[in-house]
Amino acid sequence: MIPFELHTPTTLDEALGLLAQYGDEARPIAGGTALVLLMEQHQGRPAHLVNLGRVAGLSGITTENGSLRIGAGTPHRLVEMNPAVKQGWSLLAETYARVATVRIRNVATVGGGLAHADPNQDPPPSYIALNARVQIASRQGTREVAMEDLFRDYYETQLQPGEVITEVVVPRPIASLRTAYLKFLPRTADDYPTVGVAVALDVQDGRCVAARIALNAVGPTVVRAREAENVLRGQMLNPDLLREAAATVPAITDPISDHRGSANYKSRMAEVFTRRALERALAA
Repeated sequence: MIPFELHTPTTLDEALGLLAQYGDEARPIAGGTALVLLMEQHQGRPAHLVNLGRVAGLSGITTENGSLRIGAGTPHRLVEMNPAVKQGWSLLAETYARVATVRIRNVATVGGGLAHADPNQDPPPSYIALNARVQIASRQGTREVAMEDLFRDYYETQLQPGEVITEVVVPRPIASLRTAYLKFLPRTADDYPTVGVAVALDVQDGRCVAARIALNAVGPTVVRAREAENVLRGQMLNPDLLREAAATVPAITDPISDHRGSANYKSRMAEVFTRRALERALAA
């Protein structure tokens, strides 16, 4: 482990000030499940770590004006178990329940996972399917971005130096929304998925009024399956249409070949699991 100085601010202003003061030599840390591992592997060498774990107001789950607001410092496990999330945003509860192991979910934080930008993570596709937005703060002020615009490349977001994620805002799903998250694990629960798919379908009288579909683990970032959405939108849903929509998905994937499968295998699995996720959403 390389040497570093740990700072433990108690207010957001103090934390942002430290990040601005130390610039490229500083990194924010919360649960540490990703950053500490990278440091142990000598893939990161920050001289200063700014601990966000004690910053007031960064952790918690509330509802406001019909939207769900999740503080960036909230552990995954709390999202999974929260009664309001289970009732109104069940896709998120379902998704977070499938992240790694309970031990990791008790430590890893919502904002830390998003900032890490690992394209294999479970939550981002579900957030994108639910049209979530991310609140970002720095010494210069605050801004908000759509979840699907946050990620740029492998382990890269649009966060600028000195910026931190403070909150995720998720609009309340309408009553006619059908959702599902489905993934394939090649080995154990704490392994990366071969593919993951989140779907959200607005279905009224058997017709798809709107659709949002997002996939993880099949490219450098989470990808939105817009062509599949277009196939479904405005149509009466049936098995043939679901297969037609899923068949458009391999074209938008860009996976790598590794021990979880070849790139071609992963692309085909993306098609299969998109169809299955659509079927599961409609059966719910």
